[in-house]
Amino acid sequence: MTAESFRNLCLFHTLDGLRDGLTHFSGSSRAALIYAIKPDDPIRVYDPQNLLQGHEPILKELYLQSNQWRNDVAEKILQKMLSGHIHAQKNLQLAGLISYGGRSRSIFYQMWFTEHHPDMCSIGPTECWLEHAVWLLSHDFATEESLYTRTSGNVLREYATHAVRDYIIDQINIMLGWDTQVRVYPILDAVLGISKTREEKAWPLGELSFVEPNAILEMQFLARFPLLEQPNLNNFKHVRKLLQSVENSERKLISDGKTIVGISADTEETFCITADFRGEYGFLGINGNLVCSFANGSFHSTTRQANLVEVEEALLESNLDFATSHELFQIITRIVHTAEREKYGCTLVIDFNDAPIKIAGQTSEQTLDLRKEHFLRLTESLAKLDGAIHIGADLKLHGFACLLDGLAVPGEDRARGARFNSALRFTAIHTNLIIVVVSSDRPISVIKEGVELNAQCEWKPVPGCIEPPLTLERFIE
Repeated sequence: MTAESFRNLCLFHTLDGLRDGLTHFSGSSRAALIYAIKPDDPIRVYDPQNLLQGHEPILKELYLQSNQWRNDVAEKILQKMLSGHIHAQKNLQLAGLISYGGRSRSIFYQMWFTEHHPDMCSIGPTECWLEHAVWLLSHDFATEESLYTRTSGNVLREYATHAVRDYIIDQINIMLGWDTQVRVYPILDAVLGISKTREEKAWPLGELSFVEPNAILEMQFLARFPLLEQPNLNNFKHVRKLLQSVENSERKLISDGKTIVGISADTEETFCITADFRGEYGFLGINGNLVCSFANGSFHSTTRQANLVEVEEALLESNLDFATSHELFQIITRIVHTAEREKYGCTLVIDFNDAPIKIAGQTSEQTLDLRKEHFLRLTESLAKLDGAIHIGADLKLHGFACLLDGLAVPGEDRARGARFNSALRFTAIHTNLIIVVVSSDRPISVIKEGVELNAQCEWKPVPGCIEPPLTLERFIE
């Protein structure tokens, strides 16, 4: 195998493993790489799924109109670097993208990219994922052993727990320094183990906080267990039982990473990693800042709440003034998030017409002003009924239990059920409105003119990298 073919093979396996791993962590994801092997080499782009499309002007400015990226680190410094050392290159802050790169003796410059999904708890674990791709590709290019090229892809494919751990370690080092007794892997194993453990058929609820052992000495406890009777953290069944003592309260179980020390409500001034169990899923955070969510025995980047970007865009494109659009968006978000939290399906018809259209359904003698809290709470309950709720541009509820009819249209999906397909048909024959469909199993659909605006795009598999990737000049052309 020639050196060029070997490098192309490394690129393919590394990017394919990275893309697949991030897809399981964050939803459908693409990946791309910009790199130069030697200081005088042309900058090349490996972007098999067009992730960087639309960013050509800024890439041209950064890499073609300026040589700053070449001059940031002198070649003599690279030569003095140890074989396994990476000189990091930070996120380029491109809109809609997360990026991370590095320099090494084997690859002069590389910058990895992936999508910044709008519903991510934090981009930190994803940045750690990209950082590991930098390390692995540099290692493969340095060893020049084709035997190991598939290994890098497989490592990146299964890197979710390690990415979460690496990010948490980075934050611990920043906040507490290097000298800490917190061990993150056992904590992550315990969080996933407890999340899958039921007690009398019920999923876990409540918060479990992991605190640095030295800081525990200064905490105020509501109840502290004797040293020899503290339950081991890896006894998931016992910890799950204890969680019942902190359900639906401000109390938390406190752990030093090895055992459950006691119950406390005093963690505000203490560095802590907190697992917030919410039934079938939960959230992991550091000092109140979300890191990721967890469900089904694995970690994910999602906040598990619809971001409703398409709704916001539709409101901006409507003829409503900014203040009305903002209030209407807040009302829609409130109703949708309540349905998500309480796990029921519903349909919202958002009508932008000055005179709302007539929809068959139930009405009240007077329309309900949704700017008033008691009417908004009532509407959240009415949304549970079969049929849709009808919200007008005047911020009032004009109907509930509404029936949406229409003729069959292309794009119907029998797997999605009556709510989704009825919304497609209804919007195909009625203009100047959108419909938001909330399914009880979490998917949110925003539909306008017979088209789902937030339909998930399934990317084609990445083809093998046989020819050298394009230079940036060719890519832009």
